[in-house]
Amino acid sequence: MILDQFIGNKRQERRESSADERPLRSIVKAISWRVVGTLDTITISWLLTGELTLAFSIGSIELMTKMVLYFIHERAWNQVKWGK
Repeated sequence: MILDQFIGNKRQERRESSADERPLRSIVKAISWRVVGTLDTITISWLLTGELTLAFSIGSIELMTKMVLYFIHERAWNQVKWGK
């Protein structure tokens, strides 16, 4: 009986862990990652150009385009069953 319960719990954990993520979770992950990535881009741009204004311009464009691309990429991978 204990073994049956243990096996049942493990099966439930596998089902829950392989469940699709909600779009809102993907959006929050995209935003948090883009903050880190954009700070990196701004820093590198500033070091290469020596111009903080240009670095922020590059960072702001990069922020929007890569956030959209990440969301699309994340949602596409969520459709792939491999590895789940």
